[in-house]
Amino acid sequence: MTARPARKAPARAAAPEAAPADRIAAAFARCRDAGEAALVTYVMGGDPDLATSKAMALACVEGGADLLEIGVPFSDPIADGPTIQGAAERALAAGATVAGVLEVARAVRARSQVPIALMGYLNPMLARGAETFAKACAEAGVDALIVPDLLPEEAEVLAAPAAAHGVKIVYLLAPTSNPARVEAAARAATGFLYFVSVTGVTGAKKAVPAEIGAQVAAVREKSPVPVVIGFGVSTPEDARALAPLADGVVVGSAIVKRIAEGGSRAARAERVRKLVASLKRALRR
Repeated sequence: MTARPARKAPARAAAPEAAPADRIAAAFARCRDAGEAALVTYVMGGDPDLATSKAMALACVEGGADLLEIGVPFSDPIADGPTIQGAAERALAAGATVAGVLEVARAVRARSQVPIALMGYLNPMLARGAETFAKACAEAGVDALIVPDLLPEEAEVLAAPAAAHGVKIVYLLAPTSNPARVEAAARAATGFLYFVSVTGVTGAKKAVPAEIGAQVAAVREKSPVPVVIGFGVSTPEDARALAPLADGVVVGSAIVKRIAEGGSRAARAERVRKLVASLKRALRR
């Protein structure tokens, strides 16, 4: 049988083959071999309801996302701007729970081997018990956790049980991170590192600092894992500009905005697929 190109979106959403030992490493290696940056896309679990968020997550995969972030809604999202805060509020109003978000991950995993990272805050994770939560993540097919309020120096409470279940922890760095913080994050890093391109919250439309290239290069030099850039990336042009600097680019608020525009579930999914496909094209160097 003739092999289909690895980058075709329909193949990514088909019934999954046997999972690689490390889906995250395999995804970044595949992109590196193809000479392109990885596209990391974000949807909020439960926004505007559980079934729609499942469809939106799958639309990202069908559009060509290399790694999927699924947000865990929280009432006090300190790192998130108005767009993702609004998504969290809608999800919570609709009754979203951590268990429901894990169902979104499970639905994606049933269809695809795309790596999945849950992005959320420490409190809801620890409220379930770190061990219980880590085990549930592994069972749902989650590969990593991105926790903005978890510092590498204080991460053992979650990192140890996560590692025991094969779930990686992703740490965030910013232009303001000092050398000691970069060193600590690099030592603790598993999966990948997340470099915040601007100071502030998600969706912030500030000018990317001119020195970001040197800053990201310094982080990559220290990091044993890939480094992605996020926050404020909303258009194919944004993604194309940042792609040469890192191993991957994260797009979140722009996708959440497409979902919030309303319409039928099918219409929302089509908007998301088209945006993700355009972003992925832009990352092909």
